[in-house]
Order: sequence, then C-alpha cells, then structure tokens
Amino acid sequence: MYNSNKLIINTMEEQKNVVIYSTPTCMYCKMAKEYFDENSITYTDHDVAINETARKEMMDKTGQMGVPVIDIGGEVVVGFDREKLAEMLGLNA
Repeated sequence: MYNSNKLIINTMEEQKNVVIYSTPTCMYCKMAKEYFDENSITYTDHDVAINETARKEMMDKTGQMGVPVIDIGGEVVVGFDREKLAEMLGLNA
C-alpha cells in the first residue's frame, strides 16, 4: 500500500496478529486504535469492561488490569507507546 508520506509494505500475509484489550472510556485505547486505523493495521478489539473471558486472558498475559494491552504476534505492550508499536509493526514512528 502506498501512503503519500511513506511506503507501507503491509499485506495480510506479512502483518502480525494484532489484538488490543481496551475499555470504551480509555483515552489511550482510542489513540492506539486510531494509530492502527491510520496505518491500515487490522486488529481485534476486546472490550474488557464487558467481556469477562477477554479480561481474564488479558490478566493472564500481564498480571494487571491496566489498558490498553496490545498483543502483536505474541509480544505484549501495556499502554500506548507509538514508537514501540511502530518498531513492532515495522512502521515509521
């Protein structure tokens, strides 16, 4: 895919599986999802405020309740860290 600011090579075969555990009122969750959308990153969003199974899964991965929790190909980041996400996804920050 070509973006006027940069070339993004991101086909469905190349993209790592991206999962975000979030809540509707979390500002950093919204920022992370906007970042994914702006960069055409496909992701699965689990609302841990209402989904008990996803909440348990998130807690098993991190040992805590803070959101967002972002799992990219099995590597977990807690919080919205644009530079770290860009690095993990092979994007320009």
